[in-house]
Amino acid sequence: MHILLKNVKIIAPSSPLHGQQKDISIQNGIIQQVGDNLEDARATVISGNNLHVSAGWMDVFAHFCDPGQEHKEDLQSGIRAAATGGYTTVMVVPNTQPALHTKPQIEYVLSRSRHSAATVLPIGAATKNLEGTGLAEMYEMQQAGAVAFSDGLKPLQSPGLMLKALQYIKAFDGTLIQLPDDQSISAHGLMHEGIYSTQLGMPGKPALAEELIIQRDLELAKYTDSRIHFTGISTRKSVELIAAAKAEGIKVTCSVTPYHLSLTDAQLIDYDTHLKVNPPLRSADDVKALQEAVLHGTVDCIATHHLPQDWDAKQVEFEYAKNGMIGLESTFGVIRQYLPQLPLEQLINLLTIQPRKIFGLPQPALQEGAAANLTIFDPEVTWEFTKAHIASRSKNSAYIGAQLKGKVHATVNGPVFHINN
Repeated sequence: MHILLKNVKIIAPSSPLHGQQKDISIQNGIIQQVGDNLEDARATVISGNNLHVSAGWMDVFAHFCDPGQEHKEDLQSGIRAAATGGYTTVMVVPNTQPALHTKPQIEYVLSRSRHSAATVLPIGAATKNLEGTGLAEMYEMQQAGAVAFSDGLKPLQSPGLMLKALQYIKAFDGTLIQLPDDQSISAHGLMHEGIYSTQLGMPGKPALAEELIIQRDLELAKYTDSRIHFTGISTRKSVELIAAAKAEGIKVTCSVTPYHLSLTDAQLIDYDTHLKVNPPLRSADDVKALQEAVLHGTVDCIATHHLPQDWDAKQVEFEYAKNGMIGLESTFGVIRQYLPQLPLEQLINLLTIQPRKIFGLPQPALQEGAAANLTIFDPEVTWEFTKAHIASRSKNSAYIGAQLKGKVHATVNGPVFHINN
């Protein structure tokens, strides 16, 4: 396939082409030429006002529900959702049925998603069947293609097991991902513990449940000198703990979700189940702290926490609704809309260079002769996010009807080209 990008502004801080308006000719998945006034009669031409191009975006924590819950999402619908949102690489959590806890399950994900609009990279389970009682065969999974390890939506509760997991991954310089939540403290909580949980009469999930796990695991990471990544951090103190650990030299990184950067617990006043997530939406002060952490570089990347739920899982009383919302299609527009002070170049760094750096993955090159791994987008256009913009099988988004800023036009992932309508 021949593709010609016309007059696109290149966002690639490490490239001499950064900031330049150029044409880019792509043939059979390879960047053939970057220049001015290029022509190709056989090419699909991509042009428009204010189009930008960067390396393909990467997400580090998404749920594609395959195998086992394909009615919510499967690998192919998840890939379509990713490409629609500008992502050419997505790391998927192991919370499937069966769990991604053995070599054959890792190979299943990789074999079912090859040569797609988005490359799917499995996160292997840290414990057997995600039960939190014994370590899974992480080395075998790493050899099969698992890029990190985690129990995903079921954070490791045992400090002894976490210690063993951190020691185990040192053999291959792996990274453990933890969603920080002490479930012995937060088990019955439905939302952030604070003024609004009291007003609404709902059991609260205290910030302490998150912060204790972060404190504990930072000590374990320091003791083992292993790599740990906290995803979905949501409180001011969490940010402070991680910043202090980084200053101390502990091998810690972190990511934040778009909804924790844009929404607060005050918005649960209408009991909207789409806003039921874990960790829960926090206070306005916490949101401010997270935004500042992104701006100042304490937060290493953005994680969508794309978690599809079917209609029945959300259209119930708040108490019985399942946690989570989808996010792949809306993340870029949400960040641009709700964090306008974040420079575009810095946001693209959070979506491209940083996530690959954390997990030791090769960086796509935007240069002649390189494999095309690109996202084409307009960072300034304002638009209304609707169900028509959702490629996921599930529609559980709190942003439906919201005005967003910045929209993805197309992606190129090797020979696979995806364009949004």
